[in-house]
Amino acid sequence: MPNLDRRRFLRDAAATTALVSAGGLATGAASPAQAAPLTAAPAPTARRKGAVSFRWWGTAGWRVDIGDRTVLVDPFLSRIDTGLFTGPFNTQTRLTVRTDVIDPRVDRALTVLVTHTHWDHFMDVPYIAERTGARVFGTLTAYHLGLAYGLPSTQLSAVKGGEVLDFGDHTVEVVGSLHSRNPSYSVAFPGVRVSPPPQPATIADLPEGDTLGYLLRVDGGPSVYFTGASDVAERNLTGLAPDVAMVAMQNATTTGDYLPRLLAGLDYPKVVVPVHYDNFETELRNPPTVAPTDRTRLNEMIAAIRRISPRSRVLVPEYETAYHF
Repeated sequence: MPNLDRRRFLRDAAATTALVSAGGLATGAASPAQAAPLTAAPAPTARRKGAVSFRWWGTAGWRVDIGDRTVLVDPFLSRIDTGLFTGPFNTQTRLTVRTDVIDPRVDRALTVLVTHTHWDHFMDVPYIAERTGARVFGTLTAYHLGLAYGLPSTQLSAVKGGEVLDFGDHTVEVVGSLHSRNPSYSVAFPGVRVSPPPQPATIADLPEGDTLGYLLRVDGGPSVYFTGASDVAERNLTGLAPDVAMVAMQNATTTGDYLPRLLAGLDYPKVVVPVHYDNFETELRNPPTVAPTDRTRLNEMIAAIRRISPRSRVLVPEYETAYHF
């Protein structure tokens, strides 16, 4: 059969055994949660191919445990108050890394995947990389910001989209993407860093710096696509066909046909997980705090996904629950 049909057949067959839970605001039939505590990982000799769990850390942040390896995506745990949700928004908010929140949750990391360098995606990354020795993958802006924080160049990998990185029991494909736009058709804190700047001090010192997506393929396990912002370069998605898509919620309608283009480009994943829907300046505690306007947007997003891709299951995640796909 053609390649695309074979991928869809294998993906659909695997999805019938997916173990997922519908937390938060999701409705309809769902499997019970497969929650697991954060425990010590097995020794490398005991690694199990395909043993993988996904824990949401709010915003677009994830901890992915694959056997004895941990991959982090946009790990933002400090959740500092900028006034974004309560007003007025203070663009000069100091970057205050909350080690008391990070340390109990980040015991290890092999890699950190950065979709873009806004504060709610990047500000905790340098501390986490220094603490764990993880290699940081991101745009050239992420590379230069890492240097500004004192990370060695040997721990930083600049990527731009198209790379397929092989880690043995999993691969990561880098996908060129786009950042969402606000009601004025603008991107907050636009710009890139083409050389190391002074060490950032405020949230305005962390620009968008271009945006990436990442496709994680686990050997013997699921393929999962991670977004960090709600826009899409759908031509870059051809052939990815993930089992699961972590999809950032729109906060404006200035990006036309966002969900139809994204879901079609990803070949209508079996599971769609809304992210970046929470108030990420509140404590990381369930149920997630959702601003009233964002709750409306989330409900509209769920309805739209079900209309556009009726075969997809919508999973609205809760914090730090281990999901198994």
